[in-house]
Amino acid sequence: MLYKKINLFLFLFCITKVSPGQIEKFSHQDTLRGSIGIGRTKWDVLHYDITVTPNIQTKSISGITKITFLDSGVTSMQIDLQDPLIIDKILQDNKTITFTKEGNVYWITLAPNHLKKTNKKSSPFINHLSIFYHGIPKEAIHPPWDGGWIWKQDAKKNPLISVACQGLGASVWYPCKDTQSDEPDNGSTLHIIVPDSLIGIGNGKLLYTKKLNHNQTEFTWKVTAPINNYNIVPYIGKYKHFSEIYNGENGLLTMDYWVLSDNLEKAKKQFADVPKMMKAFEYWFGPFPFYKDGYKLVEAPHLGMEHQSAIAYGNQYQNGYLGRDLSETGWGLKWDFIIVHESGHEWFANNITTKDIADMWVHEGFTCYSETLFTEFYYGKKAGEEYVQGLRKNIINDKPIIGQYNVNNEGSEDMYYKGANLLHTIRHIIDNDSIFRDILIGLNKQFYHKTITTKDIELYFTQKSKTDLTTIFDQYLRTNQIPELVYHYKNDSLYFKWTNTIPNFAMPAKIIIDNEDNEHWISATNDWKSIAVSTTSSKNHSKVILNKNFYAYCKELDE
Repeated sequence: MLYKKINLFLFLFCITKVSPGQIEKFSHQDTLRGSIGIGRTKWDVLHYDITVTPNIQTKSISGITKITFLDSGVTSMQIDLQDPLIIDKILQDNKTITFTKEGNVYWITLAPNHLKKTNKKSSPFINHLSIFYHGIPKEAIHPPWDGGWIWKQDAKKNPLISVACQGLGASVWYPCKDTQSDEPDNGSTLHIIVPDSLIGIGNGKLLYTKKLNHNQTEFTWKVTAPINNYNIVPYIGKYKHFSEIYNGENGLLTMDYWVLSDNLEKAKKQFADVPKMMKAFEYWFGPFPFYKDGYKLVEAPHLGMEHQSAIAYGNQYQNGYLGRDLSETGWGLKWDFIIVHESGHEWFANNITTKDIADMWVHEGFTCYSETLFTEFYYGKKAGEEYVQGLRKNIINDKPIIGQYNVNNEGSEDMYYKGANLLHTIRHIIDNDSIFRDILIGLNKQFYHKTITTKDIELYFTQKSKTDLTTIFDQYLRTNQIPELVYHYKNDSLYFKWTNTIPNFAMPAKIIIDNEDNEHWISATNDWKSIAVSTTSSKNHSKVILNKNFYAYCKELDE
């Protein structure tokens, strides 16, 4: 997902901001969408098989979603499909079954399954639904931040169509179990039916194309790995294709690129950043998580999104974020932001996925920090530090990074910049880059193709670093307060403590006293502590400088 602070962010933020202390209100529909209620238990999605036929003239779609699921005794099933789309009929074992509608939720009453071959009532079995639907889906006004179908044209007036639906939800265009907590274990198949003059591109590998009646072609794509609902998307346009093979940590990886014909030569030059990205990220995070499904960049009618194995690209073939360095240090203009950032999501968001979008910082904070790690890999540690420190000016500290659970609520936009600086701070608390890198690689191995919570991340960091990071995670994720190190001199001692923190906050840090050459490690808490200093420092009240790699403030107090 992209930062909202560029272009339309100021407008969007003004209409969505919740002031500190203000209570956000949530509806019953929010609860149905964000929680694991009775209609989402006792069944586990194994595979989505989606057929979609867009009507470009009317901006409408018709489709069939076939859901294969493990049935552990579900009777009333919740299927999500957002208005104004309409479910026409639902088949179970080729027989029509009944359903009722409640807002964006359809309640399905399953028929007894005659295929069940066990006398044990509690034993799970594989079940199937086929859901037929149609309508005019929500149209995205400011994609990818405002989600929905995107009906645009390329420079030659050819259709250029796609979907962006993170946060808004995949149910904006196909019926599904619209929660990040249940990814289809066996992946998905997407059939895109388009006019013969166009190409339909989906996630994963192309299985086949098939000519249909009425001058239409069906393109069928398959993903073998589990995939987030919102990552399954079609791209439709007049595309040209080129590819390369990358020799990576898990062998040969297919890299495919689908771009508009006028941009083919620009793409061949600009996409040289892709193998560079892969080399850096496999070093920091471990093997690319989807070797079987391949890596793919697809030119999109919007700026970009992390659609698994089919990343949306719209950065106009330039470095930076549409030519801008978000850090304002110059380092962000050395590489293509969309290639680096959205590809980073293949490890954090697509491989490791949070169960609840309240924990979206795991996707965005780690991926934002991947920009720093890419910069460091190619331009040195100092460059990486300058980049992540430069991002701090964009932090707004409006509310906690973690949102409210079970109501489909994201936390603050600070999940990007502040999330990255939290990780950078923790890295310097650990003070061992080998351990820190092992943690990043270990996360992607431990939680390979899994859904998790923030607590899983916290526990893993604490265990592997052998450092209690509990209050640090609490401080930076669950409050909007930035710690401030206050200090004063007395006799030949420097007294210090953390303020503007949660109770029992403890965070070690490095400081330097400006007339001395060496740095001091201090174990600061909410209580006054002291270290001995030179008489000159004490007498002159020498300025204490907090190491810039710790995201916190520092000031002197009167005695």
